[in-house]
Amino acid sequence: MLAIVIPYYKLTFFEDTLISLAHQTDKRFKVYIGNDASPEDPQFLLDKYKERFDFNYHRFEDNLGAISLVKQWDRCIALSGNEDWMMLLCDDDTLSENCIADFYKSLPEINENECNVVRFATRVKQMELRKISELYEHPVLEKATDFMYRRMTNSTRSSLSEYIFRKSMYLRYGFFDYRLAWHSDDRAWLEFSQFKYIYSINSASVCFRLSKENISRSDFRIEEKNQATLAFYHFVIFKHILKFKRLQRKELLHVYEQFIYKINKANFSFFICVFTLLFINLYFIQSIKFARRLLIHLNKHAQSS
Repeated sequence: MLAIVIPYYKLTFFEDTLISLAHQTDKRFKVYIGNDASPEDPQFLLDKYKERFDFNYHRFEDNLGAISLVKQWDRCIALSGNEDWMMLLCDDDTLSENCIADFYKSLPEINENECNVVRFATRVKQMELRKISELYEHPVLEKATDFMYRRMTNSTRSSLSEYIFRKSMYLRYGFFDYRLAWHSDDRAWLEFSQFKYIYSINSASVCFRLSKENISRSDFRIEEKNQATLAFYHFVIFKHILKFKRLQRKELLHVYEQFIYKINKANFSFFICVFTLLFINLYFIQSIKFARRLLIHLNKHAQSS
């Protein structure tokens, strides 16, 4: 059985989410809605859809999401029952009508490949442009490290709502509490998958919205996002880089290097860590080039100070 957990706060597009659940051709799921002390009461909508699918609704008395989105996710997940699989669905995202049916249709292959993480194809609804993107698909079976390499090099996209994961993996690892939950899901897909394969269902899709209200908008709380990104990069680079292919390691180190320059955090510790990782991976020329780039950066930074 599948639990669909919705951390609720905004009413604006919530009915679209409910409609997409009501239209599922396979109703083998239960929805758990956790209201994060929102001033926008959704009860009238829930009353409208109470006969369309099975759900449980709970209103929390404190706005925990303002302090920690991950802790809000956690308490919403805690509302769920003994389901084996879970989806965290944002309160403005929608599922194509065959999402649940195609998940169960794919389940034998998912189990055969021992996958703990499943994702759907996606579409993006750009609110300002009033258009929906073309379908974005993923490799049917992809190593989690290959996916994360593509993610960190801006070669793919990822959103929380498109994933289904085994509850047992959530109970083992949890979502790491980065500020604004920035990269909390990225880290989860590595840990929940145990660095093995992620299974993709491209015959069904999740549609998520891009608007000025999204946390992901470029001008929103940049410093906090940078802090979370730095912590996530440290997790990948300094704890798990050897799980990646050798050529991927070089590119990931370059991504990390450029990010450090961007946020002006270059120091001696940074130099030692990156130089050492390049050197032990037999990138001797690249380690020398890195040292040169760092000196140029520090010189420019000193001149502008």
